[in-house]
Amino acid sequence: MSTLERKLTDAATADAVDAARAALLDEVDAADVGDYLGHQVDGLRVVTHLFACASKGYRGWQWAVTLTRASRQKKVTVVEVVLLPGQDAIIAPAWVPYRDRLQPGDMSPGDLLPVSDDDPRLVPTYSFGDDPLDTDEKAQIRQVAKDLGLGRVRVLSPEGRDAAAERWYDGEAGPDAPIAKSAPDQCYSCGFLVRLAGPLSETFGVCANGDANDDGRVVAFQHGCGGHSEVRLSKRQQPLPPAPPVLDTVSADDLDVL
Repeated sequence: MSTLERKLTDAATADAVDAARAALLDEVDAADVGDYLGHQVDGLRVVTHLFACASKGYRGWQWAVTLTRASRQKKVTVVEVVLLPGQDAIIAPAWVPYRDRLQPGDMSPGDLLPVSDDDPRLVPTYSFGDDPLDTDEKAQIRQVAKDLGLGRVRVLSPEGRDAAAERWYDGEAGPDAPIAKSAPDQCYSCGFLVRLAGPLSETFGVCANGDANDDGRVVAFQHGCGGHSEVRLSKRQQPLPPAPPVLDTVSADDLDVL
């Protein structure tokens, strides 16, 4: 017990073990109450008594009965009776929001992955836009020099380029993929599409949606998935509101004076 706890400990509430057990037995069966485990000081004249939980499936859990006492009053008052996990209790893992559970590859045909209006990954086109295509002669010359292979020993031939385009278009990143056929819209109008340069730029881009299955992959403009930047859920597709709790842990209970 710390120095602060010793200063705050109230003998009347700390010694009221029988009163705490009686309050607990008013709420639960005697078979579910185990040994007394001690008490902890929560504040001035506020003490919580702990009892082991003997219920099946609740190993390591503790019944906590909080008592308090008004100034210059001898009788204690029951504040609350709750079941709390102890250090050895088996509890469910921390809840992870649905958005954080998704991993690339989790989407199936027909799944929708809407983005919020304030998603930091997207901005209005008028305020930023894509990198401009070649608009001046110098830029065009640099592009021609790149296409000619300056700095590289060999480059793709027209046949090799056409074969790659056909392979990509007919594959899982093309318009005939099952996930594309059930998509709400095509990649061409998606804000996550990064344009390519050169001859393939008229048909393909790169997906930059970290939640989509095709993130970091070349996709056809006619491809699509549920991760389109403009997808929105209909009223029927909205998540159901959570069901009311089985036990009411919010409303205030009547206090019993012992």
